[in-house]
Amino acid sequence: MKAISFRRYGGPEVLEYGERPDPKVGPDKVLVRVRAAAVNPVDWKVQAGYLDTALDAFFPVIPGWDVSGVVVQPGIGVTEFGVGDEVMGYVREDVVCHGTFAEYVAAPVRTLARKPRTLGFEESAALPLAGLTAYQVLHHALRVRAGETLLVHAASGGVGSMAVQIARHLGARVIGAARDTGQDRVRELGAEPVAYGDGFKARVKALAPHGVDAAFDTVGGQVLKDTANLLAPEGRLASVADGEVIGLGGRYCWVRPDPADLAALADLADQGALTVRVAATFPLEKAADAQRANREGGLHGKVVVTVG
Repeated sequence: MKAISFRRYGGPEVLEYGERPDPKVGPDKVLVRVRAAAVNPVDWKVQAGYLDTALDAFFPVIPGWDVSGVVVQPGIGVTEFGVGDEVMGYVREDVVCHGTFAEYVAAPVRTLARKPRTLGFEESAALPLAGLTAYQVLHHALRVRAGETLLVHAASGGVGSMAVQIARHLGARVIGAARDTGQDRVRELGAEPVAYGDGFKARVKALAPHGVDAAFDTVGGQVLKDTANLLAPEGRLASVADGEVIGLGGRYCWVRPDPADLAALADLADQGALTVRVAATFPLEKAADAQRANREGGLHGKVVVTVG
């Protein structure tokens, strides 16, 4: 099969396009014909070796965790999916080796759900990691409820935009922090935008004088420290960006594959409660350019690699 791979840690320059062996399909896996794979910051961080202390890498590595495609072969123990099923997944395993930037991926069933009927393959590939991150923080860590006020950081970004939409569906009021260029997007999603920079805390307090009930940090550092001072007396705080949140009495969260949560995201998309914006697409052989676009930032939407 054709695939993108790297033989050593580094930047986009280490990515190679060429032939790799077809994946082996274990008993609890399905072979997926990849139609699209989204680029996420964690992809190039893994590739740079930043997660080497947590995840063993077996070179050459095919990068990528997000995927959408079509099942072509279920493993002998699989009852959840059959040939021809359209699926999406967050295909993260315990080691780094066989990723989604390829014509085929052997995906554990625990990482997959059926693709939303109302989304195309490109949008569906852009949903799993960002959507699961937002969904799991809001539902499992912060337990956001109707009528509460939630502060979301980087609210116009990949994870933040998902969090705004999910929280609005839950019936929460959302204050969305974003750069000036993202203010219109935050408003479009149904949140009340506030800009970063001097006076940020005062602007949030003007909207929530008694503090916010919950806050979702995706930035870390000083932003996280400032956010801890914006909570109501019983306010809850979670971060996916900075472990210092634990010392501030909050939860540090790391997204995990979960088929039930993925299915819930697909259902929200099919209800029209969750939209996915794709900012740019690149063919598989141009994955290095896709990664560069993701690293440079400034796009209001996801970067997706298309296959076939």
